Amino acid sequence: MNIPNMLTLMRVALIPIFILLYYLPFHWSYLAAAIVFTLASVTDWLDGYLARRWQQSTPFGAFLDPVADKLMVAVALVLLVQSHGNFWVTAPAVVIIGREIVISALREWMAEIGARAQVAVSNLGKYKTAAQMVALVVLLANPAEPVTFWVVLGYVLLAVSAVLTLWSMVKYLMAAWPHLRPESPE
Repeated sequence: MNIPNMLTLMRVALIPIFILLYYLPFHWSYLAAAIVFTLASVTDWLDGYLARRWQQSTPFGAFLDPVADKLMVAVALVLLVQSHGNFWVTAPAVVIIGREIVISALREWMAEIGARAQVAVSNLGKYKTAAQMVALVVLLANPAEPVTFWVVLGYVLLAVSAVLTLWSMVKYLMAAWPHLRPESPE
C-alpha cells in the first residue's frame, strides 16, 4: 500500500460522506458536498501524479483509479438527476454513464484480444473530464431552485461534457472498428 493507492481508496471512502452531506437539511449542505466532490477530484489528479513521479504505479492502483472516478461521477450524476429532475441534467447523465459502460466493455474486450492500446486514453478524454468535473461541482454547489446563473452555467457545461463524451466514444469506436467488424470473406 502506497500513498497514491491510499489517495484512491480515500476517494472511494468519500462517496458516502459526499452523499450524506448532499442530503443534509442545511443551507450549507450543497456547498459542503461540492467541496468533498472537489477534494475527491483533486485526489484523482494527485494520485496519478504521485504514482508517476515516485514510480509507484501498481496493478491495484491501475484497476481502482478508474473505478473510483466512475463511481464518484455516477453518484454525483444520480444525485443531480434526482434533485434537478429535468432534461438538462438527465440527458447528459444518461450519455455520460452510458458511454462509460460502452467504453469499459470495449476496453475489456480489446484487452482480451491483445489490442488494448487501440483504445488508450486521449487528450479529448481529458477535456471531457475537465468540463464534466467543473459542471458537477457547479451543480452540486447550487440547489435546483431557484434557477440561477450558476445552475444554467452548470447545465451548459454538463451539455458540453456530454457532447465531448459522445465525440470521444465515437473516436474510441472508430479506433476499435477494425477489430469489431466481421471478418471479410476470402
